[in-house]
Amino acid sequence: MRSVPRILVTGAGGQVGVDLLDVLAGHTPLGGDPAFQPDGQALGSNEFDLIGLTHHDLDITDAAAVDRAIGHSRPDVIVHLAAYTAVDKAETDAEQCALVNTTATGFLSDAAERYGAHLIAVSTDYVFDGYKGTSYVEDDLTNPLSVYGRTKRDGELLCRERDTIVRTSWVMGVRGKNVMHVIADRALNGQVVRFVNDQTGTVTASADLARALVCLVRQRPGGVWHVANTGTTTWFDVADFAGRRLGRGDDFATPIATSDLSPAPLAHRPERSDLNTEKFAHEFAPLPHWHEGVQRLLRDRSVRAPSS
Repeated sequence: MRSVPRILVTGAGGQVGVDLLDVLAGHTPLGGDPAFQPDGQALGSNEFDLIGLTHHDLDITDAAAVDRAIGHSRPDVIVHLAAYTAVDKAETDAEQCALVNTTATGFLSDAAERYGAHLIAVSTDYVFDGYKGTSYVEDDLTNPLSVYGRTKRDGELLCRERDTIVRTSWVMGVRGKNVMHVIADRALNGQVVRFVNDQTGTVTASADLARALVCLVRQRPGGVWHVANTGTTTWFDVADFAGRRLGRGDDFATPIATSDLSPAPLAHRPERSDLNTEKFAHEFAPLPHWHEGVQRLLRDRSVRAPSS
């Protein structure tokens, strides 16, 4: 019998994956806050036995390969982060998107059941249509508007009741490609940006999400959980806030409507898909306000690896 739980992470090379491996190993990732301990428990360097798999290590769309990987390693918990996340490209690549986001999630849930592991599958706010008018709770009906959102919703449906589904949104990490790096680069280079102010959601700092996932790794609760930083915002407000933190003023970010985007995005995004995170906050603690997460990301960008 192993003395420590074995945790297998798919998508370990992604922005959440690298942060999660750091946190599980007892380190504070770039953009993280060592004081944020939502379950009140410090992390030790020897608490978990870690297996991080990138897409080069495991083709999650190959059922036999998934079965071999899980059967050989026998993890106690699988954190499934690997995903097809090119939202607009998915509109013309629906079959591959479904294979990665839906079929592969089913393979992992099957393997978890077969070998006695607990699956934690990360999903998205795009499973909602945005028409509710207020923030979404875990048991609200889903109605995705895009191929990406539909494939993630369908992946949720292939999970078992004992699996844990984590919906998150607008994820930004120091390591990895995301919109915050575009905003920061343009702010520092004296350029300007135009961002929509008619899409409302919740920002999630990947380092904070990684630390929150550890709570679920430890407790393995099952069911659906919404995890995001505190505070509802728009993409324009995010860009404006980041620009001001980097010394820019009113001239940096200009608000526009989604209908003004050129070229028009292929995927239909929900107008309001902010996640209600009270369930997680009640069980553990709320994630910090998104302002804090963005400030930490901007602070630590200068020390990230050049290849990130």
